Amino acid sequence: MVRRSHRIRDVAEQAGVSEATVDRVLHGRPGVSPRAVRAVEAAVLELERQQSQVRLSRRTLLVDVVVDAPPRFRDAVTAAVEEALPSARPATVRARFTTSDGAPAEEVAAVVDTLGTGGRVSHGLVLKAPDDPAVAAAVRRARQRGIPTITLVTDVSSSDRVAYVGLDNAAAGATAAYLLTHLLGATDGAVLATLSHRSFLGEQERFVAFRERLAADDAGRDVVVVGDLHGDDAATERAVAAALGKGPHVAAVYSMGGGNTGVAAALAAAGAGAVPFHDLDADNLALLRTGVLTAVLHHDLRADLRAALTQLLRAHRLLPGAPASVWSAPQVVTPWNVPPRLRD
Repeated sequence: MVRRSHRIRDVAEQAGVSEATVDRVLHGRPGVSPRAVRAVEAAVLELERQQSQVRLSRRTLLVDVVVDAPPRFRDAVTAAVEEALPSARPATVRARFTTSDGAPAEEVAAVVDTLGTGGRVSHGLVLKAPDDPAVAAAVRRARQRGIPTITLVTDVSSSDRVAYVGLDNAAAGATAAYLLTHLLGATDGAVLATLSHRSFLGEQERFVAFRERLAADDAGRDVVVVGDLHGDDAATERAVAAALGKGPHVAAVYSMGGGNTGVAAALAAAGAGAVPFHDLDADNLALLRTGVLTAVLHHDLRADLRAALTQLLRAHRLLPGAPASVWSAPQVVTPWNVPPRLRD
């Protein structure tokens, strides 16, 4: 039976048959070919689907984006979210941003606890935060209030988030070790590894995979770790300079936490003939082009944010399927294969 909102004329136009044929099919009258019956039935289903899409398009979701990261990464996330919003369908999605840089986990948890309370409506959370019990508990409480969470580029363990979206950190770390092993060959010297913050699970996963792969492929190579620098260039330069001054000879660098301009400055000041290898940050394009960086392990943050919004729409049953984690593979970028959108 056709819904009242579907006119006989609409069904006939959709099916490509006459209105009389539609009337016969809908009322079970004889004199209609099986092909015409199937065409009318398919037309009704398609009109139902279109009407459902129109109804869903009238719904608006407000998604909170909570990011604890240095300004360059926060800006990149904001730009990627704003680019992804217009393509989020079938509902209309708006974003509200809350950002910090090195905030205590309790402060991040307090922000999450405000969502969906006191009139602050929230339909979902995209979160980049430390892997901390306070943050995990806040995410669980948000889930109980009906707010699904997608963790972005670094996960929060035991948090009851509905999905993780972002770089496959273990693959990135192993790839870095593989490339450095082949770049250095028999060259003597340690590898200097820099981290932004040890409390971020993504960097921990990257470093563990890097160290394990390096130990398997180049067992005699020492790793010197400089950490908790929050991607700050000045702090990174000082820490790297101190490590170069008192530690073993450094033959290569694996930078997991940004601050690469500071790393390069410290290496140049020390006269170190290192082969710097850095991770992840598209802002390092100038350093890559000038040969300061050998390679960048890159992933498309825009694709990550599109995937994050898709998982939130699935969580609200606005798209088919259950929310699922999406790991993006690292892309090894050299001066000769820079993604087209970054070339200018």
